[in-house]
Amino acid sequence: MRTTDYTIRPATPADLDAARAVMLDTVYRDFGTGYVPRWHADVIDLAGAYLTPARHTLIVAVAADGEVVGTGALDSRGPAHPPNPVHVAERYPSGVTAQLRRVYVRPEHRRHGIARRLVDELLAFAAADGGYRAVYLHTDPAVAGAEPFWRSLAKVVHDEREDAGGGQGIVHFDVPLAGRPGAR
Repeated sequence: MRTTDYTIRPATPADLDAARAVMLDTVYRDFGTGYVPRWHADVIDLAGAYLTPARHTLIVAVAADGEVVGTGALDSRGPAHPPNPVHVAERYPSGVTAQLRRVYVRPEHRRHGIARRLVDELLAFAAADGGYRAVYLHTDPAVAGAEPFWRSLAKVVHDEREDAGGGQGIVHFDVPLAGRPGAR
């Protein structure tokens, strides 16, 4: 399939079960953690986390056959300390930070530009909001392809693997609000 064979659009209430399935499949298969309430509570209440709050959004990638094959979300909550390093939490305060979340694509639909299109839509949403000063995300570099993908779009602000003891092993990124490295 080509990237044009997919539609990227805001999620509707009718999409939530399919979006949740993409997310849960990802945390079980790719992360190996399974559902962890303190990390994934938003996945259970997608409407409350992303559809109801005006400054939050959930978008989906839909294949030509109507299947939801990818997700991306954004909220106005900065990274919390703990578990994140205090300097990261201070750099990205809630309310003025757009945090990218749940950018997931089913494995059989990867390498078609879907994740990049999802991110572009999320960044356009953040820019249109007008109240966000920064865009933040973190990723687990153990997930195949995640770290190189984010490095192609964003700047590393902290790599926990370099901390004494390795921290959580998470890599924290600053994403240019205009969607291109160096564009602010």
